[in-house]
Amino acid sequence: MPANPLRIAVTGGGPGGLYAAALLKRLDPRRRITLWERNAPEDTFGFGVVLSDETLGGIEHADPVVHEALRQHFVRWDDIDIVHRGERHTSGGHGFAALGRRHLLEILHDRCRGLGVDLRLRTEAPPPAALSAGYDLVVAADGVHSAIREAYADVFRPHITAHRCRYIWLAADFAFEAFRFEIAETEHGVMQLHGYPYAPGASTVIVEMREEVWQAAGFDELGEPESVERCAKIFADALGGRPLKSNKSTWTTFRTVVNDHWSHGNVVLLGDAAHTAHFSIGSGTKLAVEDALALAACLEERPTLDEALAAYEEERRPVVASTQRAARASLEWFENLAVHLDQRPRQFAFNLLTRSRRVTHDNLRMRDAHFTEAVEREFGCPPGTPPMFTPFRLRGLTLRNRVVVSPMDMYSAVEGVPGDFHLVHLGARALGGAGLLMTEMVCVSPEGRITPGCAGLYTGKQAEAWRRITDFVHRQAPGTGIGVQLGHSGRKGSTRLMWEGMDEPLPDGNWPLVAASPLPYKPGSQTPRELSRAQLTDIREQFTAAAWRAARAGFDLLELHCAHGYLLSGFLSPLTNRRTDAYGGSLAQRLRFPLEVFDAVRAVWPEEKPMTVRISATDWAEGGTTPEEAVAIARAFAAHGADAIDVSTGQVVAEERPEFGRSYQTPYADRIRHEAGVPVIAVGAISSWDDVNSLILAGRTDLCALARPHLYDPHWTLHAAAEQGYDGPGVAWPAPYRAGSRPPRTGRTDAPKPRLALGG
Repeated sequence: MPANPLRIAVTGGGPGGLYAAALLKRLDPRRRITLWERNAPEDTFGFGVVLSDETLGGIEHADPVVHEALRQHFVRWDDIDIVHRGERHTSGGHGFAALGRRHLLEILHDRCRGLGVDLRLRTEAPPPAALSAGYDLVVAADGVHSAIREAYADVFRPHITAHRCRYIWLAADFAFEAFRFEIAETEHGVMQLHGYPYAPGASTVIVEMREEVWQAAGFDELGEPESVERCAKIFADALGGRPLKSNKSTWTTFRTVVNDHWSHGNVVLLGDAAHTAHFSIGSGTKLAVEDALALAACLEERPTLDEALAAYEEERRPVVASTQRAARASLEWFENLAVHLDQRPRQFAFNLLTRSRRVTHDNLRMRDAHFTEAVEREFGCPPGTPPMFTPFRLRGLTLRNRVVVSPMDMYSAVEGVPGDFHLVHLGARALGGAGLLMTEMVCVSPEGRITPGCAGLYTGKQAEAWRRITDFVHRQAPGTGIGVQLGHSGRKGSTRLMWEGMDEPLPDGNWPLVAASPLPYKPGSQTPRELSRAQLTDIREQFTAAAWRAARAGFDLLELHCAHGYLLSGFLSPLTNRRTDAYGGSLAQRLRFPLEVFDAVRAVWPEEKPMTVRISATDWAEGGTTPEEAVAIARAFAAHGADAIDVSTGQVVAEERPEFGRSYQTPYADRIRHEAGVPVIAVGAISSWDDVNSLILAGRTDLCALARPHLYDPHWTLHAAAEQGYDGPGVAWPAPYRAGSRPPRTGRTDAPKPRLALGG
């Protein structure tokens, strides 16, 4: 079918559907476009709409008439106020533009009518099959409960996730001075207000709280007027004692919508029908309008409808996925708001502002240097010192900065002995300025190796080789700590080197595997034997002997590897521990053997040296370790003397479905830090020094471990200092490298500007 459809049906009269109809009609007046909306214009959901400058720029280029009409109604403001425990902190430079949703719809109605779009308000759309048969293109912009999406659910394959908070859209007859977040700690639990102006005398007010708080407060038994009145009383200070108003407002639960496919034949999803993003980052209308712009452009640019719809999805999907990741981070931050309540109000404000990871430490400094510097001073940063270059103490070990070179398996040892490769690999990263350098997982026995290339600490020769490396680090990079990570592969052992086939069994020369339960890691993997009581004792002694050798080898810190599905992790997860004896069943019993190993290692590890434990805080699989259990696991290890918890996730079962994204594992570290009251190391797609500064200053972690960035750049920490103009005690350039402490000059890339410009 040609990409220029002339008969177009649009279902849904929200901003996305209306704007798509207007654009498509404007681009080709021959088009016959019909739009159905079952509700009346005044039955709009919510009150105010926030649009970014980026979205407005796209509207201006595509339809100056709509842009000019919007511009006349916009309310603009720069500040965000966060009110917590009686203190208000203001951050400026954020730049918002908002208008009433009714005004927006009126502008789009007028534009559609002026262009000749057939608007059928208060009218149900025909059945999806009839629309598809009767029109060249069907644009399904019918919202989160899309009837068209449900009719073709087997093709679109929607994934809909309901979340933990209840919220209600309300309004106030006055304009807030800024975007306002206010926290109310009530006898029933924590509630929050999100408020922003959208007209000279009007503001949107959203009240949100967790489901259990909502029920405890009795909102589940109140009608609309009583709910509105109760909310106004709870947030009387924010509202100045003024009432709130509603417009058929109801308490609802936010639902995240993700679809595997966005089109089917001549039917295409747009806006909330295709995807949703939590209101706390103000992106729903923005995404819908940008969808409309992209769809119209692709229909103009591509020769066939199939190609146009495929190009539309290809263009929009990564943008939407990025926004949804940010929205999910923001949503979960508010769901777990109670975790952060005891932070100092200014740090709490910084944490809230950076919750979605889109606003960062450096970004916030550019927006409001005064506010950011105040947070840094309160945190304890000396003048001119980025948060990442503040020291941190673990037992008798003081780290000069908060950067950790994360454990990375190199698969390059011979008979478990680290060689020249390890000396150069670890030595280079020690010279690179990180506060703590970690080895790869070092195995406690030949049978505990992952691959034939894994390093060990089960012989004296291996210990001597490690001593060569620790001596180099201590001599050539004084101030950098070096830690060893001890582990046993369990059911994930006897596999090929990573680049020959990760987690694939060896073609020959396999050794027998042992695990908590006789469960292979994946189809085709070797089935391990279930460990007997006697074997548990043997393995515990192997860990103890390896720890003794690690102390003799000169390591500054020891980490016990209880993550990623290896032996000790296999005891912790209910998916991999099916034992019926004292080492299986309840969480306390699944913890028994890992804690026995920890206690045995702690007993031989020098008292003044710290021990950490790496855990998988979620298995990313149904029935696996829950976030609540992860907190309990962290508490248990801390009670036994762990100085910090290294919080990773996953790799426990092959069928996992991780939710990858920037800093995607840090919320688990954040929760453990605050609920278990133990220092944490955050890991997982932390790639920039700006991320590290943001996470440290927000109080979400104490240390940040980075792996791939240190493979890309062994001197990552030194370069982070240079790029921030920092030259203090938190980092030290090796004397031979000092000449490289400034970025090298490059060739000139600009060109002389013309002396004279002549008009055409």
